Amino acid sequence: VCDLTVGKKKYAAVEEELKVLREQAESLRRQLISCIDEDADAFEPLSKAYGIPKDDPGRDEIMESCLKGAAATPFKIMELTCRVIDLHRVFAEKGSVLVVSDAATGAAICRGALRSAALNVKANTMYMKDRAFAEELNAEVEAMLRKYLPAADEIFESVYSKM
Repeated sequence: VCDLTVGKKKYAAVEEELKVLREQAESLRRQLISCIDEDADAFEPLSKAYGIPKDDPGRDEIMESCLKGAAATPFKIMELTCRVIDLHRVFAEKGSVLVVSDAATGAAICRGALRSAALNVKANTMYMKDRAFAEELNAEVEAMLRKYLPAADEIFESVYSKM
C-alpha cells in the first residue's frame, strides 16, 4: 500500500507518515520472519523433553522450562501481529484507494495469524505446572484477542463496505 501511495500527488499530505510506517512495517516483517526459526528452535527441546520418562525426577523442571520457551515465540508473534494490525488501519485509511484492498487483506491475514499464534501459546500453557505464570500469559493472550480480532475485522469491513 505504501509503495503504491508514496509519490502520488493526491497523497502528498500523508507521504512522510507513510514512509515512516513503511519502515516500521518492514522491520515487523523481518522480525516475524525470524520467528519462524525461533519457533522451530524452541520446539525442538520440548519435543525431546516429552521423551523423558515420567518417573525421571528432573522431568517436571525440564518440561516447565521447555513449555515456557515454546510459548514465548508464538506470544511474540501475537505482539508483533498486533502492531501490524495497527499499521493496516492507517494503510486502509490513508493509502491509495487503488490498493486499500491490500490493507484489508493484510488485516484478514493478521487475524488468522493472531488466532493461530494464540492456539500455540495455549497449547503450551495448558501443560504448565506453574499455573500462575500460565494464567497470566493466557490473560495477556485473551486481552490481545479481545482488542485485535475486532480491530482486524473493522479494517476489513471498512474497506469491503466501500467496494
